[in-house]
Amino acid sequence: MNGKPTLFRHGLVLGLSGLAGYLLLESRAEWSEMHRYNRALGDLSLLLIAMAMALGPLARLSTARFVRKLLPYRRELGIYAVLAAIVHTIIILLGWVELDFARLFGFEFHPQLQRYVMVQHGFALANILGIAALLYGIVLAATSNDFSQNRLGASVWKYIQQGTYVLWWLTVLHTAYFLFFHFLDFHRQTPEPNWAQWPFMALVGAVLALQLAATIRTWHAQRHRRAAT
Repeated sequence: MNGKPTLFRHGLVLGLSGLAGYLLLESRAEWSEMHRYNRALGDLSLLLIAMAMALGPLARLSTARFVRKLLPYRRELGIYAVLAAIVHTIIILLGWVELDFARLFGFEFHPQLQRYVMVQHGFALANILGIAALLYGIVLAATSNDFSQNRLGASVWKYIQQGTYVLWWLTVLHTAYFLFFHFLDFHRQTPEPNWAQWPFMALVGAVLALQLAATIRTWHAQRHRRAAT
């Protein structure tokens, strides 16, 4: 009964994700292949999560019916955001740290000391945040279906899905480090140029503004209802 709408949503989100991913990839044509794909998929994941986060507040703020009809797309947006994040992680493991997992947490092998030493504290923290976000995302994506909702029950399922807010902020912090701080360790921004800093701040600011506006509107509506009774 719900198969066709669900299939349509998957197809539409997948198509838009592919287009956005291609544009993000081409926007950094001068970068190395590893960094191009790494950043394009990371940015795509952030963009899809931001869209999912924005739909709820938009539905509370708008009286237009078509906005409420977009709410089911949050499920597909979240699923493809997590898939993009998984591929993003695989590229980092293979292309950046080259399966040396100590490097993922900021350690490098010191040939004179014959042991690993911490050289990138920020890299370690940012990747810990990224791993936490990915684990949250996998749980959310795995339960973003009617079967899980029915098996877990409405209250438990809703509690799990509220982890979207945690996922969002972990992703924002992880992204912010690589956009603004990581390459400062080397006194240069590499690779260059990185155009995404201002769009990133605008995106995060827009989601925050929508959430704040929706919260204020809900608060006012509740006050009016209490006053009326």
